Amino acid sequence: MSSGNDVMISVEHLSKTYKLDKQEVRALCDVSFTIARNEYVAIMGPSGSGKSTLMNLIGCLDTPTEGSFSLNGKLVSALSEDELAHIRNKEIGFVFQVFNLLPRASAFRNVELPLIYAGARKKDREEKARRALEMVEMKNRMQHRPAELSGGERQRVAIARALVNEPSLLLADEPTGNLDSKTGEEILKLFRKLHERGNTIIVVTHDREVAEQSRRIIHLRDGRIEKEERKGD
Repeated sequence: MSSGNDVMISVEHLSKTYKLDKQEVRALCDVSFTIARNEYVAIMGPSGSGKSTLMNLIGCLDTPTEGSFSLNGKLVSALSEDELAHIRNKEIGFVFQVFNLLPRASAFRNVELPLIYAGARKKDREEKARRALEMVEMKNRMQHRPAELSGGERQRVAIARALVNEPSLLLADEPTGNLDSKTGEEILKLFRKLHERGNTIIVVTHDREVAEQSRRIIHLRDGRIEKEERKGD
């Protein structure tokens, strides 16, 4: 456990219950952990273990039924919709299994998009978009549209888009799920490089090989933490 200013995420007794056809389904039950700045953590579990629910809560895309979640010292349940939108746009960079790129826009324009939403000036937008694409080694492909890129290149563009606002947290859901093993390894290598640069990374996965790249693995089963592993343990 981490303490003081090092703690980026604090999850305490988090539970989430969904109501489905008069039935209650408990997706998460009494989950507690902390994640420090510059940690690289994998949340792992089989289908139905609650990992997607937990990712949605950490990403401020959903709210818990019970318990609390703090990000950078702010209690998320106490924030307004506008404040939550700001956190999703500025503090968290999302990377999904499906790349979610605009098909008619170039790689550069796709990466620039969050900055347009944030109201950044044109010069700043272009500089940051270029820097983010250089960071993921896509400098020579920035004017190509998604259809002209390989799956791995598209995922690199999606990662650049997630990084362009310089978020404090990179949250990735099955980031190699749509890629062949060689391309998947390249993306994981990129994640390791980003972690070395100081990014805090949480990867949600069912794949042991993907989880092994992290420094710590939180195992979920039936909505509860089953165990934790740390490299070196």
